[in-house]
Amino acid sequence: MNSATAFYSGLSLAISSTLLIGTGFIFKKRALVRAGTAGTRAGDGGLLYLRDWVWWIGLILLGLGEGANFVAYALAPAALVTPLGGLSVLVCAVLSARFLNEHLNLAGKLGCVVCLLGSTLIVLHAPKEQPVETLLQMRMNFTEPAFLIYASSVGILNVLLIFVAGPRIGKSNPLVYVVISASLGSISVMACKGLGLALREIQLLGLWGLLTYWFFWLLVILLAFGISIQLYFLNRALDIFNTGLVTALLYVFFTVFVLVASAILFHEWVTLKAVDYFELICGMLMIMTGVLMMTVLKRPRLYLLPDKFMIFGWFTFLISSGVLWFEVASSVTLKLTSVFRVHLSFC
Repeated sequence: MNSATAFYSGLSLAISSTLLIGTGFIFKKRALVRAGTAGTRAGDGGLLYLRDWVWWIGLILLGLGEGANFVAYALAPAALVTPLGGLSVLVCAVLSARFLNEHLNLAGKLGCVVCLLGSTLIVLHAPKEQPVETLLQMRMNFTEPAFLIYASSVGILNVLLIFVAGPRIGKSNPLVYVVISASLGSISVMACKGLGLALREIQLLGLWGLLTYWFFWLLVILLAFGISIQLYFLNRALDIFNTGLVTALLYVFFTVFVLVASAILFHEWVTLKAVDYFELICGMLMIMTGVLMMTVLKRPRLYLLPDKFMIFGWFTFLISSGVLWFEVASSVTLKLTSVFRVHLSFC
């Protein structure tokens, strides 16, 4: 599979996964609400939601979405796949208004548009090729001091959050459980991407060679451990706090952690030009802002924000629209200029 085909296949799977994940969040939230009215809430450690078929449907949808993400990470750079996860917040916001009676006001609707604009910029400027193409390359990068320091920092951070901060402020501050899920999620994504590389090399290594390769099993263990811990603390966060707030915070922190981890491990950004860096950063900031507009700004009084803060939403919407129109105009101008030069060369 050539790089262009892999890129667009990964893009399609990434978008499909956002639809599945956003819908899965809604199913899981409904089940958690029902379980909370019937017994011990998940936020208090209850597991009654495991008996609800709605929760299992949500889990299946999330699993399918993560499966699509798994393949997407194997085909396309993480710098493309991860930021597009913001579209799942858009899906979640729209479906929450329909099925969970969570109102979506003008700020939320503008946030949806800003997310779409930011996603467009990212698709246009994300790296089209992956510098790390083999499992051996990943293993060598995995044992570099930079990534070992990152992984150790994530481990220490999670120990402190789970055993120190969690019992004290876990029920009053959503950042505790969200940061646990996001930071461990970055390790899971790196393991997921490595397993994708392993599957692509199965013809070279052979099934037995792959199953006897220690690094392959290390990736499997990291993925299984990371996902199980993520799901547990994500369930607690969803049960205690507003769905939109949890989804927004998770997206922002997850994106930051994954981009840092992928930059250290896979060196995906080395092939980009300066303008690509600028446009990618703009796109990510636009998606993050759109996510906040769909969650925090849609209920300003809930988060002790003044109504005048809506001005921020309009300002961001206008700026993001201007950046995208400038991008489109620049591309069209360059193409017209090249066509005009070709025409003159024949005259």
